Amino acid sequence: MPIDYDIVKLIGGFALVAIAANVIAQYFVRHKLPVITGLLITGIVAGPFVFNLVPAQSIPHLGFINDIALAFIAFAASAELYLREMRSRLNSIKWMTASQLIVTFIFSAIGVYFLAGLIPFMQDQPPLFKAAIASLFAVIFVARSPASAIAIVNEMRAKGPFVQTALGVTVLKDFFVILLFSFTLEVSIAIFEGTDLNLALLFILLLELLLSFITGLLLGRLLILLLKASFRFEVKSILVIVAGYLIYVLNHYMDTYTLATFQHTISIEPLMVCIVGSFLVTNYSTYRAEFLRILEKSGPYIYVAFFVLSGAAIELNIIGDVLLITAILFFIRLVSLMAGGFIGGKLAGDPPLFNRIAWMPYVTQAGVGLGLATVVAASFPEWGVEFATIVISVIVINQIVGPPLFKWAINIVGEGHTRASTPKFDGIRDAIIFGLEPQSVALARQLIENGWMVKIATLKKDIDEAEYPDLDVRRIDNLSLAMLEELEARKSEAIVTMLTDDENYTICELVYEHIGTKDVIVRLNHRFNFNKFHQLGALIVDPSTAIVSLLDHFVRSPQAATLLLGMQENQDTRDVEVINTDLHGLRLRNLRLPADVIVLSVKRRGSFIITHGYTRLRRGDILTLVGSKESLNKVAFKFEGA
Repeated sequence: MPIDYDIVKLIGGFALVAIAANVIAQYFVRHKLPVITGLLITGIVAGPFVFNLVPAQSIPHLGFINDIALAFIAFAASAELYLREMRSRLNSIKWMTASQLIVTFIFSAIGVYFLAGLIPFMQDQPPLFKAAIASLFAVIFVARSPASAIAIVNEMRAKGPFVQTALGVTVLKDFFVILLFSFTLEVSIAIFEGTDLNLALLFILLLELLLSFITGLLLGRLLILLLKASFRFEVKSILVIVAGYLIYVLNHYMDTYTLATFQHTISIEPLMVCIVGSFLVTNYSTYRAEFLRILEKSGPYIYVAFFVLSGAAIELNIIGDVLLITAILFFIRLVSLMAGGFIGGKLAGDPPLFNRIAWMPYVTQAGVGLGLATVVAASFPEWGVEFATIVISVIVINQIVGPPLFKWAINIVGEGHTRASTPKFDGIRDAIIFGLEPQSVALARQLIENGWMVKIATLKKDIDEAEYPDLDVRRIDNLSLAMLEELEARKSEAIVTMLTDDENYTICELVYEHIGTKDVIVRLNHRFNFNKFHQLGALIVDPSTAIVSLLDHFVRSPQAATLLLGMQENQDTRDVEVINTDLHGLRLRNLRLPADVIVLSVKRRGSFIITHGYTRLRRGDILTLVGSKESLNKVAFKFEGA
């Protein structure tokens, strides 16, 4: 079979556009906008109505990207439906899901039907056709975005009954949305093809759903075999994605074969097949963790291509004509979510506060809604693209409005655990060490020698303070916020915890949520607790590996190790923050530093940047310096003293 070089060039050109879009989308993230918005807008700009980097005639040839992405979206939606994690709030999840599904669908369908006169492609349609299109709008409006919800929960470290219900409903609802969409799409296709809605049609629909379910079970078994095989992770990832894509290939083949043989298409619903297969792997196999890892690692690449292609396919020339209806449909969906949330909360017996804001977690939409819109566009060439353009416009608004609403709801119910702002430096370096033992005493004395004010806090009752005449030792009764306030933790630049891991975690969580101390150092007792401290931004010292790492540095770079550890006479290292506004914007080469001081690194917004003489300082930068103690004190005063 000869190679079609035009198709190869087309795919290569689109790949370059997608790579550029991924970079451009990060600028949207920096301005607190969703990454999907950046990808869609980049796709629109690269599409046929602006720069024409993705010409209109090329979009049908890239349809395989949609097929791959849709299978992947179904995998991801179903993989989040892990039944064991939903048991604690099952009653609320059950009623809220049912209410949101039924109320939002019915309310939205009725609203769209009666607004058909404002939607250009629906104006001249017969009533039955309008009802079919309205039902397709409605089922997509029910869809939510599990990925966005999980990202917000992780960002806010949210936990509690409200958040548990929101996550459970989000995941379960998308599962049922795909099933409902499969049925609605088949009925709509039959209506537009002129097939009579009789028992024969109902039988064919049920047969197709049964075939889809059986194929989904077979796909699940295939995925388990692929995950079980001893392939490399990258190979497994590719095979899983290809398995999902082959379901669409099988569907296209069945459509062609049955139409030629029976003069009527009998096909499977690929979305349903993929969602059943993923559900089987997630809940009835031992490979859930690896399956989730494949989805997590592969997702960004697939979503970038999918969202950019979706943006390029938008009919920009009709955006102006649908702005009004887009805004109206957005508010219709919002009202339907409010009604569904309130009814579901009432039926579940949730608190009144929960019921009033129950709709807020479900506004955001993303992959599932977009994926279903592209299916409609492909299934109904006459008006599908206009349909998808309106849906995508509504989704973009939901993507912008939804995340702040969910965050607001989490804060209203008090289930958010975000990081407190770091207190302003008062000019004195303070440290609090939790735990009284030889190591903490030695650390305190070394910090005092370097000009720090140090307190040692201990839960021990039988201590003799006379043993430590040079140290400030404080007895504490518990580990609480009141205790931290009593220790004046807000004035500290560093907190060191040297207790048990549970006690250390209690301190770290309180500091993270209420105090905001810049540097929290944890002496780890058990390595399996590493991740939970890391999520709180703590600096972790693992005694089991620290000595080995230190010896390794002494062997490979003894001069650097002795310098950084302050073992060379009159030499030390220090982190200083750029607080002096006079230094903002100044190049490193123009800093008048003492001759014996060297800048080792610059940390900006949590990331180390590659520096050179022309690097400009920014207020809030953290510079790591090495030099004599006297010179470092002078430099610290220059950077932090104004």
